[in-house]
Amino acid sequence: MKKVLVFAAALAMAVVPTFAAKPKAIKVGIINNDPNESGYRTANDRDMKNTFTKKNGYDAKFAYSLKNDEQIAAARKFIQDEVDYLLISAAGTSGWTSVLKDAKENGVKVVLFDRTIDADSSLYEASIVSDMAKEGETAVAWLASQNLKEYKVVHIQGVMGSAAQIGRSGALDKKAKAEANWEIITQQTAEWNAENAQQIVQSVIDSGKKFNVVYAENDDMAKGAAAALDKAGISHGVGKDVIIMGFDCNKWALEELLAKRWNYDGQCNPFQASYIDDIIKNGAKQKTVIMVEKGFDAATITKGDVDKYGI
Repeated sequence: MKKVLVFAAALAMAVVPTFAAKPKAIKVGIINNDPNESGYRTANDRDMKNTFTKKNGYDAKFAYSLKNDEQIAAARKFIQDEVDYLLISAAGTSGWTSVLKDAKENGVKVVLFDRTIDADSSLYEASIVSDMAKEGETAVAWLASQNLKEYKVVHIQGVMGSAAQIGRSGALDKKAKAEANWEIITQQTAEWNAENAQQIVQSVIDSGKKFNVVYAENDDMAKGAAAALDKAGISHGVGKDVIIMGFDCNKWALEELLAKRWNYDGQCNPFQASYIDDIIKNGAKQKTVIMVEKGFDAATITKGDVDKYGI
């Protein structure tokens, strides 16, 4: 009996192995534009989904819309769901202050990506964005360097009020107002959509108005514009009747430059997720991170550029 008691006591005194608690997943609510909006957006959304995974320590939920009010409603829902972080690519620049204040009051940290908004910087941790104004300035400077006798521009805009539209439109508007030989023949939004852009250019062709430049604020709209020109038998590209300009640097678009069917494409870098991941896990080292971007000219682009920069 004594031996049994001694054995039981020894068992009781044995060290019970302990297991480290599994780290709690970081809850993030990611608000983005529609992934089908463009090749850029598809790449951006894929980058987010590949980064904010369970394996990487995240519990991520996604919401998509091209409308500001719907995005703001999604943000409020994520705050109610007690996410740790809100990651926002805003459809429009205005209207965000109230919901960002709600996030701050509820301990939800905000990181902007892709696009800026009109809100006090104290309401978000950091922004990882493209310099849309610089994208426009780079493109317009390239166009001016072509030294055309006259510039008759069909300007196809993206979603009105978005940071990309404001930045890419601003430089062209400024140049057209400053130069007597620059004229914007038409200026309409195609909302990033190829079919809408094709209709806009077709209507200009049908009107009989002469033009020699299509300045489209993304690649898909440039593609739609080119389709309208092809249908009408109007040549485009290097040394042709109409200069075609796009933005985003989809691989297929850069191949259009390489084939000299388009003239210019402005880069917009969609790969921001790794920057955000670092900010969440290690803290923001600076308030604003500007993505490095460039413009490509059909006269100088190489196959290596297409492979390296095409998205």
